[in-house]
Amino acid sequence: MRNVNVRKVRTKREMDDFIRFSEELYAECPYYVPDMESDIRDTFNPAKNAGLDFSEMQPFVAYDGQGKPVGRIAGIINRHANEKWNTRNVRFGFIDFVDDRDVSAALLHAVEEWGRERGMESIQGPMGIFDFDKEGMLVEDFEQMGSMITIYNYPYYPEHMEALGYEKEVDWVQIRIDVPETVPPKYARVSQLSKEMFGLHVRKLTRKDVADGYAHKVFRLLNEAYSPLFGYTEMSERQIDLYVKRYIPLINLDMVPVIENEKNEMVGVAITMGSLSEALRKSKGRLLPFGWYHLLRALKWKHEDKAELLLIAVRPDYQGLGVNALFFDDLIPVYNRLHFKWAETGPQLESNVKELSQWKPLNPTLTKRRRCYKKNL
Repeated sequence: MRNVNVRKVRTKREMDDFIRFSEELYAECPYYVPDMESDIRDTFNPAKNAGLDFSEMQPFVAYDGQGKPVGRIAGIINRHANEKWNTRNVRFGFIDFVDDRDVSAALLHAVEEWGRERGMESIQGPMGIFDFDKEGMLVEDFEQMGSMITIYNYPYYPEHMEALGYEKEVDWVQIRIDVPETVPPKYARVSQLSKEMFGLHVRKLTRKDVADGYAHKVFRLLNEAYSPLFGYTEMSERQIDLYVKRYIPLINLDMVPVIENEKNEMVGVAITMGSLSEALRKSKGRLLPFGWYHLLRALKWKHEDKAELLLIAVRPDYQGLGVNALFFDDLIPVYNRLHFKWAETGPQLESNVKELSQWKPLNPTLTKRRRCYKKNL
């Protein structure tokens, strides 16, 4: 395909092409889980995305000679991240393309040039503005169901990246565990010792706690615990407000154990929920006309055997003191009561040995490796 025209998205029609291109590309793929269309639109809306207070984003769409969309990408410059990590990176995200080297090259070239014009010296991705946005290109396990919080892509994507001169910067992996019928003895023992020695205890949040602002403490703890990790930038208070309003109503709070110390200070939190993958596939990323029905059924009446371990965070001064054991001591009985058969984490850095080692008593399986690519401009 020689005639590839990459345009900056400026019109509603071009934004519709940007959003709906992936629906056509993955129409026959049984593993792809779509984003909600409204979430993608909100990502580029400064009123709905507080990350745009300190970031620039520019979506692009690639068209063939007949004007048909054949790819998409977004350029992102996160000024806070560049200041924190002393870099001049432009990021790319929302990358999708047909299996044609001319298309992928044209898309990435568009973001590279957009970044150079703004003084950037390197490019990395797939990433979002924020660490909790979807990130990392799938490089293994393409025949497994995706999820609402992760990127799915075809096997030819990483082949294109390497051919275009992009190299690995970091990898993330996910952990899959089968839910045991009882709490493993090691977790039960360590949990009891942590309660006795350090005064730790589990607290379950109520809707009143959320209304009174306790949920904001959860996100502040995530900021503190995740701050040293690759590419992380702390959430602003406006970002936290938007996350609480958007996501907390979707979560069964019985699946969100909070660990407090003897002073009732929060020292750990695990945010988990039932999988919405099948519901999102049935909704095709739209609430109307019937997408809301599939999502409501999934939220109120569980129809999948999988639990999503979205985020686990421990205050730095309490890491290594058994907080993780308290999470599992609490969650395993909850998962059994809710009839979850297995659980999967979100992407975790392969270099984060401390994080990965906590799963050993559950006989974990490493799965779904994802990669952040980089290239000097």
